[in-house]
Amino acid sequence: MGWRRIECMLWSDPPDEPPEELRRAQDMLRRAGTVLAVATLTLMVLLSLRP
Repeated sequence: MGWRRIECMLWSDPPDEPPEELRRAQDMLRRAGTVLAVATLTLMVLLSLRP
């Protein structure tokens, strides 16, 4: 017999949003990942075009 855990939030619980610093860090990592992917793709295309 398994017990189910019921979670409820109280009115005094903090919001479930990450702090501003974490959101900024996540945005920076997302941008860095995009830049890295584009740079890798560009490098692969340039290397494949060389004779």
